[in-house]
Amino acid sequence: MYKTINNTLLNLVISVSLIFGASNAIAGDPIPEGWLAHNMEPIGFLDYQDRYAGKFTIKEHEGRWYIYTAVAKTQEGHGPRQPPILRIIDVTDPTDPTVVRDIVYPMDGNMSQITSQGDLLMVGLARELTLFDTRNAINFMSEFQPEEIPEDKLRYEGVIFFDISDPLNPVELSHWETGAYGVHRNILKDGFAYLSASAPGYRAQIFKILDVRDPKNPVELGQWAQHGQKFGEVREDGLIPSFHGPAIISPDNNTAILGFTPDMVTLDISDKNNPTTVGRLQIIPPFVNNVTQAVHTVIPYWDSGLVYLNGEPKIPQCGEAIAANVMIDNTDPTKPFMMSYFPIPEVPEGYPWKNFCDRPGRFGPHNANNEIHNQDVMQPNDLIHLAYFNAGIRVYDIAEPRLPKEVGWFIPGDPETPKRSQSGYLPISITQEVLIDTRGNIFTSGATGMYVLRNSGDIADRW
Repeated sequence: MYKTINNTLLNLVISVSLIFGASNAIAGDPIPEGWLAHNMEPIGFLDYQDRYAGKFTIKEHEGRWYIYTAVAKTQEGHGPRQPPILRIIDVTDPTDPTVVRDIVYPMDGNMSQITSQGDLLMVGLARELTLFDTRNAINFMSEFQPEEIPEDKLRYEGVIFFDISDPLNPVELSHWETGAYGVHRNILKDGFAYLSASAPGYRAQIFKILDVRDPKNPVELGQWAQHGQKFGEVREDGLIPSFHGPAIISPDNNTAILGFTPDMVTLDISDKNNPTTVGRLQIIPPFVNNVTQAVHTVIPYWDSGLVYLNGEPKIPQCGEAIAANVMIDNTDPTKPFMMSYFPIPEVPEGYPWKNFCDRPGRFGPHNANNEIHNQDVMQPNDLIHLAYFNAGIRVYDIAEPRLPKEVGWFIPGDPETPKRSQSGYLPISITQEVLIDTRGNIFTSGATGMYVLRNSGDIADRW
């Protein structure tokens, strides 16, 4: 189901601030003190001013580089409630990231997920996460959705498609709705949108494919769900399946690899109307079962048949089983197996805590550089840059995939006062996102703002 431009969120925009080149532009800020690093260095910083921004994507246009990100609503109980923002940041000079446009959207849901390819930008809309949702595995993201569209359904959920051929002036093309509570992590690839979406009659999030070759008229093609998600299905193991996303699509567009709790799943999507299972590898158990995010990120290495996979922790200070952070041999996708586990980060010498589990906040893997269908994003190589929540950014060398090694890291300085993160206000720095452009600039964000990093020292010539 979709709405065309005449009935979309564009009609609700309450403020558009085009400030490119103006004296009141929100320019880069001094790099906060207190950071620690090995073989990495910060070169730029943008203070989020107590606003939490989620994922980001990037576009190069006529020699200028622009990051798009979604700024979430302000948290209830912390001042006036402010609506979500679609933000455009000029990072042509990575040492001086500058906000050039904020487009404010009043809505009953939230914006956080964002992806692009070419001139098409897709922004995800979903129910606003509460602190209960971020701290408890069994929450609204794991519930069954009514078979009929409920009367209290969010007015604005699903995905919005924008034309960004003029990067500073996104033109809204259409708004596609799930009919439930929205989407989570999505991706675009060669005229198709691959979604982690809620759906009436299903539990949690399932995999959906949209044809967006005409982005003004997106058409739903096919879907795939784990057993136990559809009303009436019962799993003997008692697990709640859910798809976090994004799916990663093969170069020929015929195969999708998904981190889909409780498994890593390889699908044949040559028929977009009818995805079929090729193979799967059970991840949960033994790793932590926290439903949607238990199997979080997959990065396939198509030429070698390898897949990097990680989960995501939910309980602060290691109050649950360890999350997956593994390399998988998927050479024969009908018989995949785990081949190695990545080193667990250690605190630097003289650190205030004996280990990161003692430090406030979550400790474990989160996002890697997986906006890889974007033409301006660095493709998978022998280095994996991984956001590790309270342990900052960790860099792993996988030249020998059976023996991954940590070769660099960056830990931001802690803020003077608690700052907004995905898990609420925290007194420490939290690192959640990573994107690497084809120039080798590493963009990462969390509770305090967006850092721009570069590899240095022993890995200065690698990224």
